[in-house]
Amino acid sequence: MRNWQIERRKRTRHLIELGGLVVKSGIVELTGDNRSTILGALLWMADKLNSEQGEYARALWAEKGKQAFLAEHKGETPTVSPGQHGRS
Repeated sequence: MRNWQIERRKRTRHLIELGGLVVKSGIVELTGDNRSTILGALLWMADKLNSEQGEYARALWAEKGKQAFLAEHKGETPTVSPGQHGRS
C-alpha cells in the first residue's frame, strides 16, 4: 500500500472518530441534526478556548469528557447536568 493511501485511511479514521464523539455527546439529537447549529456550537467552543477563560474551559470539558468515558466503560449513560448549561 502506498504512503498516501495509509495517510488517507488514518485521516478517514480520525474524522470518523470525531464524528462519533459528536453523536455520542447527544448533540445530533438535541439539535435535530441541524448542521448549522452544530457548527455554530463548535465555533463557540473554539472562541471560548481562545478567550481568557480558555484554560478553565479546557480543564472543565476534559474532566467532563473523562467522566463520560468512564461512565460508558461502566455501562452507565452519561447525562448532561441541567444546572451546568451555559456556565462554561
